[in-house]
Amino acid sequence: MPRIAIVGAGQAGLQLALGLLAQGYPVTLTTNRTGEQIRSGKVMSSQCMFNTSLQTERDLGLNFWEQQCPAVEGIGLTVPHPELPGEQLFSWSARLDRYAQSVDQRLKMPVWMDEFVKRGGELVIADVGIAELESLTQSHDLVLLAAGKGEVVNQFAKDTERSQFSQPQRALALTYVQGMRPMSPFSRVAFNLIPGVGEYFVFPALTTNGPCEIMVFEGVPSGPMDCWQDIKTPEAHLAKSLELVRQYLPWEAERCQHLTLTDDQGFLSGRFTPMVRQPVLTLPSGRQVLGMADALVVNDPITGQGSNNAAKCSKVYLQAILEHGDQAFGQDWMEQTFEQYWDYARHVVAWTNSMLLPPPQHLLELLGAASQSLPLASAISNGFDDPRQFSPWWFDAQQCQAFIQEKRHARGLSAQPDHAA
Repeated sequence: MPRIAIVGAGQAGLQLALGLLAQGYPVTLTTNRTGEQIRSGKVMSSQCMFNTSLQTERDLGLNFWEQQCPAVEGIGLTVPHPELPGEQLFSWSARLDRYAQSVDQRLKMPVWMDEFVKRGGELVIADVGIAELESLTQSHDLVLLAAGKGEVVNQFAKDTERSQFSQPQRALALTYVQGMRPMSPFSRVAFNLIPGVGEYFVFPALTTNGPCEIMVFEGVPSGPMDCWQDIKTPEAHLAKSLELVRQYLPWEAERCQHLTLTDDQGFLSGRFTPMVRQPVLTLPSGRQVLGMADALVVNDPITGQGSNNAAKCSKVYLQAILEHGDQAFGQDWMEQTFEQYWDYARHVVAWTNSMLLPPPQHLLELLGAASQSLPLASAISNGFDDPRQFSPWWFDAQQCQAFIQEKRHARGLSAQPDHAA
């Protein structure tokens, strides 16, 4: 049985490691933080996972929080009126076919790490650079890098043909809060697209001390929501979050009368450049490492696909390893395995990147038309589970118009009004 090493104990690395253990593979997992350090550290992401990704966890018996975690039952979209402050241009919401969930990675990853050890895996706590990768490739038949941050990931060359941007497209911030008034008649990811300013979305989740809501801010660079650089304390971060919501989204501010941070580590800000990297790193020795998930495909969180991509990449890689048997894991196999994942991920990249640019006219018409058509609103909402569904109508004006007409003639004329809070 081939020996496999995985660097990185996030969604992708841990899920693949646990999947391989279940099939009898000897697996070494290397990460630079203990479970306790993760548990007591800062929040890492917003990680809203949709049904298909959740199913990959269920298949491996890793859905330990399914009963406690609040369900995200739908998607809603509101666009403020550009000329009438405090007014909405349009607003709609629609239920997901199957619920989504978000479990704080500070809660999830330490438990998965314990489960990995309990199931017979070798867990190593250490920083990994080139020298450590060399050592792992000597002692293992396949080494995968699943860590999307740190210096070593930058050794993977940028794929310039598949990378649209050369700099960050948003200033990002997360705020984990409790005390927010829930949405009714169903819970949802409440998206707000503020022209020229950025995006704000919020949804229910489960954190280390119980249910919460995650506020996500995406500021256009140099705009009024690009304002987090000098904010260092938990109190100042929460105050700025509330200030932005009150200024631009009064209907969201109504839900925020009694907010507190979940904990002193329940906030985060930063920025990164969306990009795609080449999948194989050749070390000085000539031995090779295969990257996976957001080590290779880095998406802005505007469409909430990061953890979903990680789970789906893990499933693709697991199947490819199982099918390969005892054969050597050469460069051709590595590249073909990534291409299997890319066949899915390219749709996510195209859709996510489109959301970072000024919307073309046909998308404005599409999003506005969804407020008058529940089938249209439902199609957009359920595309979050599988962004391949957005092609071709999201990207092509003629196809988009035909799609709008098709859904307008379907049953169900009006999307759920998004007034309730």
